[in-house]
Amino acid sequence: MLILQNIRKMGGGNQSGISEFLLLGLSESPEDQHVLFGMFLSMYLVTVVGNMLIILAISFDSRLHTPMYFFLANLSFTDLFFVTNTIPKMLVNLQSQNKAISYTGCLTQLYFLVSLVALDNFLLATMAYDRYVAICRPLHYTTTMSPDVCILLLSFCWVISFLYGLFLTLLMTRVTFCGSRKIHYIFCEMYVLLRLTCSNTDFNHKVLMATGSFIFLTPFGFMIISYVWIVRAILQIPSASSKYKAFSTCASHLAVVTLFYGTLCMVYLKPLHTYSMKDSVATVMYAVVTPMMNPFIYSLRNKHMHGALGKLFLGKSFQRLA
Repeated sequence: MLILQNIRKMGGGNQSGISEFLLLGLSESPEDQHVLFGMFLSMYLVTVVGNMLIILAISFDSRLHTPMYFFLANLSFTDLFFVTNTIPKMLVNLQSQNKAISYTGCLTQLYFLVSLVALDNFLLATMAYDRYVAICRPLHYTTTMSPDVCILLLSFCWVISFLYGLFLTLLMTRVTFCGSRKIHYIFCEMYVLLRLTCSNTDFNHKVLMATGSFIFLTPFGFMIISYVWIVRAILQIPSASSKYKAFSTCASHLAVVTLFYGTLCMVYLKPLHTYSMKDSVATVMYAVVTPMMNPFIYSLRNKHMHGALGKLFLGKSFQRLA
């Protein structure tokens, strides 16, 4: 919070003097708000429990202390942080008459939103690289994906993501807000805020498109290249069972990548003036549904994760049953 207050002073802050916004959510109808509250509360609890279980299972099972699960635990932590940044405030607003969020609070939410989406993106790319090395260069896997290298890759993901969030937040401090303070949305999102400004947003939109394309499409392209090599390597495996085993280690990652990028592209790879309520639904998909689904996707058909979760809940009793 103090960081963003300093950002506001450095960047000129809110030049129009608006001290707060009104987060009105997806509907102002009391009946709809009760339904939305129940739905989002349920999804939030499932997301928190699911991702916490993934983190705990990986932490307490030494068999899962590998690069793949190291990055998966960090992905779960990011998703947990992501939903906690937005959903609790939204739940309070759905049950309260006062739907205000301060200017600084809004920028804080925006900063973490942008940073964590970017971090998800880089972590997925790093996980694709891990699978590439494991399948295409198995003899070099131990040295290529050593603990030091994994920590270095993770540090790079965090630093680049949070610098990107800082850059876009600073960019938002340069615009002037006027007129309506109402945000017909569930959180402070970049495109929604730009619709409330009286400034010319062409420059902001061009910067968003340019930096967003680099930050998101570069890792996405890297993932495509990785999977081209992975598929080529799998097709050269003579045994059908070995092919299935190799592909199964990538299937969960591919499902998450498809869900993440599919919803992200629906929202952001389009002109600002075309932003509509349909995009609100797509944003809810990547902001709420994707973090909720990730634990299920990664653990549904993963025997190692089943074993780790069993040990977490049942301890020695599970080991005797196994």
